[in-house]
Amino acid sequence: MEKVFIAGVGLTKIGRFYTRSAASLFKEALEKAVSDAGDLKPRALVVGNMTSSVLMQQDSLGALLADHAGLRGIPAFKVEAACGSGGAAFYTGFSLVKSGLAEVVAVGGVEKLTEANTPMVTRALAQAADADFEVFYGVTFTGLNAMLARLYMEKFGYTEEDLSYWPLRMHEYASYNPYAQLPKKTSLKEILESPVIADPVRLFHAAPIGDGAAVVLLVRGEDRAREIARQLGRDVLIEVAGVALATDSVDLASRNDLMTLESTVKASRAALEMAGVETRNVDYVELHDAFHVTGFTSLEDLGFAPKGEAPKLWKEGRFGKGDKPEVNFSGGLKARGHPVGATGVYQIAEATMQLRGDFPGFKASSPETALTHNIGGVSTIAAVSVLRRVK
Repeated sequence: MEKVFIAGVGLTKIGRFYTRSAASLFKEALEKAVSDAGDLKPRALVVGNMTSSVLMQQDSLGALLADHAGLRGIPAFKVEAACGSGGAAFYTGFSLVKSGLAEVVAVGGVEKLTEANTPMVTRALAQAADADFEVFYGVTFTGLNAMLARLYMEKFGYTEEDLSYWPLRMHEYASYNPYAQLPKKTSLKEILESPVIADPVRLFHAAPIGDGAAVVLLVRGEDRAREIARQLGRDVLIEVAGVALATDSVDLASRNDLMTLESTVKASRAALEMAGVETRNVDYVELHDAFHVTGFTSLEDLGFAPKGEAPKLWKEGRFGKGDKPEVNFSGGLKARGHPVGATGVYQIAEATMQLRGDFPGFKASSPETALTHNIGGVSTIAAVSVLRRVK
């Protein structure tokens, strides 16, 4: 069966674009991806999005975006998996190409969270939780993650300051990233003095609300991928070596273990097995850190740190430049930004550029293998992909 390769990527800057539509953001990202692939035209479109129905009052999003991008007539549809919509869209697009149903597929993600005020966005994001057993009682998505943060701190003996080293480093990396929503360095003092939004989570412990779009172009077959690369003067290919999707309960009360993201564990193991790669051989990682605690638990459940030790290792400087793996040099969701349905595609695009060596921000140390991790809800859904640099 033919292999699948990433031929081009395109991103918009993440921000609050009150005068721009989701369609215009997506068109910009798609045009950049097409250009990056030598004007390769997609034959199908899969788009990740969470809130178009609620915040934009827009369904038929796939057809709308295809039409605005000048691709009327091609197969196009939306994939929704809460904040993991981008990762789920990539899983779907990969399946279309791998099966041979489509030779060239544009996988994108787009979100317009500034279509509404903050209370409306908060309610929309809460729909990633269980409507009957959690949202009905007034809990927010931030509130659920705050409860997990409190439990994590108490179980493993960490303080607010200990967990604050995550956003401190994310802002450092984002300061180099031209696509980042919050491209500025910060300090522990600023983080610890930021407002509490759901105790013990403070403003600087959580990803911001923002708009953005990202697109990657997938092609079928190594011969075709090499021809595209040759025309563009590139000496490497980026192979999609493994993909996986897994789920857990939506409500937290039904979890087997609140301190383990079981969908992340299952998806990462399956993707690595498909790729024929061991955890210790992963060079670069873009993981989901909508909250500081999510970053630490994800490191652990992806297999890069023992349970309960990620904050200690992080504070000591692990997972930075020159370590293995290097993690979230984009600035992560925390500082690069988190336009929820697009986040998983941003991660794929960023990892691709790190493997190619042309990421415009903080650069990794010549990685050969990269892993991306995108979740919906509190890891209710986890999408993990493994990318490989091929010479």
